Amino acid sequence: MTDEKTNELFKRYKETGDEKLRNEIAEKYLYIADILAKKFVGRGVEYDDLKQVAALALLRGIERFDPDMGMQFTTFITPTIAGEIKNYFRDKSRMVKVPRRLGEISMAVKKYASEYESKYGEKPNVRNIAKALSLSEEDVIKALEIGGTISLDGMAPSADGEEDRSLYSLISADEDKYEEFETKETLRAAIKDFDEQEQLLIKYRYVDELSQSEIAARFGVSQMFVSRMERKVLAKLREKLKGAF
Repeated sequence: MTDEKTNELFKRYKETGDEKLRNEIAEKYLYIADILAKKFVGRGVEYDDLKQVAALALLRGIERFDPDMGMQFTTFITPTIAGEIKNYFRDKSRMVKVPRRLGEISMAVKKYASEYESKYGEKPNVRNIAKALSLSEEDVIKALEIGGTISLDGMAPSADGEEDRSLYSLISADEDKYEEFETKETLRAAIKDFDEQEQLLIKYRYVDELSQSEIAARFGVSQMFVSRMERKVLAKLREKLKGAF
C-alpha cells in the first residue's frame, strides 16, 4: 500500500470512525509493535505482555495520527510505541517492592558506574562492575534493571551476555528492521540541524558502534573531548525527541 493510499485510509477513518478501517490500518502496522516488543524482551516482562502493550499503543497512535501533519505514520508510531513500553516498565517498577539488599547494591552500582564514566568517558559493562564490587553478574543485572527508567544512553545487557550496550544501539542494531520501520528517518529529522562533526559522531558511535577512542583517532582529538561531545550531542538529541519519546 502506497503512502498516498495509507493517508487516504486514515482520512476516511477520521471522517467515519469505522472500526473496520482502524483494524485494517492496525493490521498493516502490527509488525512495528511486534519488532519493538521483541527489543525489550529479557528485562523481566514476558513477550506476550510487551506485545499487548505495544499493540494498544499502536491503536492509540492510530487515533492520534493526523495525515495532514506531513509525516509518515511509521515515523510517528515508532517512538510512540517505544514510549508506551518504557512507561509500562516505569509503572511496573513502582509497584514492585525492591529488597533492601538489592536496593543497596543498586546504589553502589550506580555510584561506581558514574565514577567510572567520569574517569574513562564510557560506561562500564556488567562484568567490569561485578569484578570491581565483588558481586555476581546476575546481581549487577538485577540492580541495573530496578528503577524502570530506560534512556537512550542507558546500559542494557546484550543478548550474548558478553558486553553491555546502550539501548540506543540495541534499537538500531538490526539493520534490516531498522530500515523497515524507518527509525532512520526519525533520527535524520532530529539531527538535521546538527553540525557535520556531531552527525558523524552519532553515526560512528551508534550505527558503526565505534569506541570513543576509535572516534577520537578519526577526529584527531582526545578521547575526553569525544566523551564531552557525546554527552552534549545526546542532550541535544533528547531535547529534539522530547515530544516523541
